[in-house]
Amino acid sequence: MDDGTLLTYCLAKPGSWQDEPWEGDVVAKVGDKIFALLGDTSVGLKCGRTREEADELVRVYPDDVAASAYIGRYGWNTIRLAGTIPEDEPYELVDLSYEAIVRKLPKSKRPTV
Repeated sequence: MDDGTLLTYCLAKPGSWQDEPWEGDVVAKVGDKIFALLGDTSVGLKCGRTREEADELVRVYPDDVAASAYIGRYGWNTIRLAGTIPEDEPYELVDLSYEAIVRKLPKSKRPTV
């Protein structure tokens, strides 16, 4: 898997769009909120409502998942794409991150499915 494939998957979500809020950093957003931070070899995703929930994934894949810098305390993890994580797992995590962010959007900004 590469970051281009994952970006394509992210952009297929209802209401999602690509942005580059910081030079060289590609993100996928829904409404005005980021749900995936895409790097060359990793992706940042919302993996839990709390740090404790997100740490479950860190415990399962300690070499490939870590709390994200700055936003990790809010349940965000950085997932290494070329590690031991099964190939379908990042897609499932994108789905969960997207759904978590959509739930927090005001109803008027939620995409219609």
